Amino acid sequence: MSFPTSGKSVPSNVPGESLTPEDMARVAPEDWAEIQRLARGYCRTVDATRSRKRMDGSATIVKQGHAPYGTDDVSDDVTQDAVLLFAQRLRDISASCCKAPESTPEAPAWVYVRRDGGEMTISRTTLRRWAVRDAAARNGYRVDVPPSDLDATPGAQLMRPVPRAENVTSATAAFCTAQNSAVVFRQAFGDGQDFPVLRDVMEIAAQADDLGRAGILSQVAQKRYGGAYGSRRAVIRARDAARAEWRELSERIDDARGTLTYDGGSSEE
Repeated sequence: MSFPTSGKSVPSNVPGESLTPEDMARVAPEDWAEIQRLARGYCRTVDATRSRKRMDGSATIVKQGHAPYGTDDVSDDVTQDAVLLFAQRLRDISASCCKAPESTPEAPAWVYVRRDGGEMTISRTTLRRWAVRDAAARNGYRVDVPPSDLDATPGAQLMRPVPRAENVTSATAAFCTAQNSAVVFRQAFGDGQDFPVLRDVMEIAAQADDLGRAGILSQVAQKRYGGAYGSRRAVIRARDAARAEWRELSERIDDARGTLTYDGGSSEE
């Protein structure tokens, strides 16, 4: 069974370099699902103690402003790392630890010897939790570390100084890009002819007094596809069309931003 990975590129320093296809075959679909659930809960717990919590519930992107695998939610990156760590530890534990008396083929358990010499019984659930904890730490998320004054103060993270001189150029480019975000969007969006659904969404949203009660997608769906207001099929159709347009628009925005950054950072001799 194959599982797709998120993002445009995968870094070379991912965990589990010694894993084999046989090791990964031991990871069941239930393990993937549970690790993903644990990773999301873990990252959102950390975000709840920091000033970086996002309104949409996603865990905040990290690592110099972007997630390592290119996703908008760092818990997806934690999940991918945790699955590899889980497979590696499942292989090592199975080979080095004795089966616990309560172990069964359906729910295997092992006797694990701690560094202090004590013994404890661990299961696949234990290994999943250990993997998520360590993968989250790799991605900058730890619940056992209290937030600093900057983390605990809303908005203070945005005022952190640049720590190293070699980062000044990239920081300046990022500031320039942020200041010209409207220009970048206009260049990518154009007159909106390539994004008719998004254009309708923005027009209706601009006239709404309360976005939460405006029923924007329902209005767009009725306008474009007819039928009764709030028709589930029409709303889903409008939503999927908007998502497709947003993916295309996002790529154009990235291209426009890259062009602006490249032109702004190069100089003629």
